[in-house]
Amino acid sequence: MSAGTARGLAALIAGVLFGLGLAISQMVNPAKVLNFLDVAGHWDPTLALVMGGALLITIPAFRFVLKRPAPLLDGRFHLPTLNDVDGRLIAGAALFGVGWGLGGLCPGPAVAATLSGAGAILIFLLAMLIGSWLVSHFQA
Repeated sequence: MSAGTARGLAALIAGVLFGLGLAISQMVNPAKVLNFLDVAGHWDPTLALVMGGALLITIPAFRFVLKRPAPLLDGRFHLPTLNDVDGRLIAGAALFGVGWGLGGLCPGPAVAATLSGAGAILIFLLAMLIGSWLVSHFQA
């Protein structure tokens, strides 16, 4: 098996596992997410357990993995290098939060929820793709 095929297979398995986790935890259900965000109304704290569980796994796993000189299927780690908090980052984070609060979806769960075939999910994905294209087009 070539290195490219192994990387593609690993990415596919990771994506399927991530999507399954999002589906099992109900992160793909906008109503569940909106109830989690509605702390002054019908608050549903169960997603906090999902996020806490993810942190319990991710924090030690990252510490373990980053002790290696390189990942198993690549020559180097591809980690973010920018550490600056600037207006652009804050505006993007605020826009993401407002969109998540209004729609109950963020990109990962939206992609995982496409299998439901719900029209609202497909419209969200189309809007997300158009927004991504607009940012990349006007960013240069």
